[in-house]
Amino acid sequence: MSNTGVSILNKFSGASVLVTGHTGFKGSWLTAWLLSLGARVVGFALDPYTTPSHFLAANMAKKITDIRGDVCDQQAVKKLIEETQPDFVFHLAAQAIVRQSYDDPISTWRTNVIGSLNVLDGLRSLKKPCAVIMVTSDKCYENIEWLWGYRETDALGGSDPYSASKAAAELAIRSHIRSYFSSATSQIRVASVRAGNVIGGGDWSADRIVPDCVKAWSKDEIVNLRRPNATRPWQHVLEPLSGYLCLAAALSTRPELRGEAFNFGPLPNQNRTVLELVKQMALHWTQVKWEDTSATAAGPHEAMLLKLNCEKAAQYLNWSAVLNFEQTVELTSDWYRSYYLQPSEIEKITEKQIDLYVEAARVRGLEWAQV
Repeated sequence: MSNTGVSILNKFSGASVLVTGHTGFKGSWLTAWLLSLGARVVGFALDPYTTPSHFLAANMAKKITDIRGDVCDQQAVKKLIEETQPDFVFHLAAQAIVRQSYDDPISTWRTNVIGSLNVLDGLRSLKKPCAVIMVTSDKCYENIEWLWGYRETDALGGSDPYSASKAAAELAIRSHIRSYFSSATSQIRVASVRAGNVIGGGDWSADRIVPDCVKAWSKDEIVNLRRPNATRPWQHVLEPLSGYLCLAAALSTRPELRGEAFNFGPLPNQNRTVLELVKQMALHWTQVKWEDTSATAAGPHEAMLLKLNCEKAAQYLNWSAVLNFEQTVELTSDWYRSYYLQPSEIEKITEKQIDLYVEAARVRGLEWAQV
C-alpha cells in the first residue's frame, strides 16, 4: 500500500491511538486508515454486531491491539485509558440503528450517553496531551425537515430514541468539556463531530438501504423500499473519517478548537432520495430488483429530509468532501462486488480504496492530501 501519511496526517505516524467501536462499520474503516498512517491502534469494542462484517473481512484484528469490552463498563474504560496512554482517542462505540432504538431505548441511551461519559471521565486522570474526537450523529439536531443545512449552533433534539440519545450525548460532552477540560492549560482537548448516512463497503447492518440491497441482490431477491422518497445526504464512509482525522490532528496543535462541534457532510447538492440511490447502485449490479412498499410499510417514524451545513469545517480545517454521488456509489458497489466474487482480496480492496480516496483528495487540492 502506498504511503498516505502526508501533511497534517503525519501526526498519526507512531502515535498511540485508541478507537472505541473499532469492530463496527465506520470504526473498522477508521482503523484501516490509521494503520496506513503508521499509527499504533488499540481497539475497544464488543464483537462485530453483524456477520459478515468489514472488520472480519479485512482481517483487522491481526494488525492491532484488539480488546473486547463495553463502553458502559466504567471501570473497564478507565483501566483501558490508563494502560493505553493514548495520544488520540476516537470514540465511535454506539448503538447506531434508529429502528433498533425503538425496540430497546434504554440500552440505546445507556450506550450512547453513559458510554460517552465513561470515555470522557476516564480521560480525566490522563496526564499527557491527548486529542479526543467524540462521534455523535447528524440526527442530534431537532429536525424540522427544512431545505437548508443544519449548522452546529442549531437546536439539538430528536423525535426517536436514537436521535434524542445523540442530542443528549452532545449535551453531556459539552458539560464535561466545560467542567473538566476547559482550562487553557488542559492537556485533554475534546471536540464532537456530526455526520450521518454514510455508505461504503462492509456495512451489513439491519434496516439500512445499501446493506438491504446487497443482501437481497446477492441472493437474487427483491429489496423492499419502505421510504423511496426519503432524502439523505449520502456520503462515502471515508468522507467523514477524513474530517475526524483532520480535526484530531488540528486539535493537537490548536487549543482554540477544544470544545467545538463540527459537521462533516457530502458535497453540496448531493442530497438524493433512496430511490435515486438504488437506481445508481443498479448500474453496477446484475439481477437487480426492487419494490416500492411505502403504501403498506409498517414501523416507527423515519425522517424524510435531513441536510448538513459544513461551512465551519471548510473555514476552520480547510476540509471538504471529495467524492460526488456517482463516485460514492461506484466505490461502494465495487467493494461489495469484490467481496462476493473475491472475498480473500477484501483486505487489499480496502487498502486500495483508501489510496484512491486520498489521491482524489490530492487532485482536488485539499491540504491534508498533498505530498
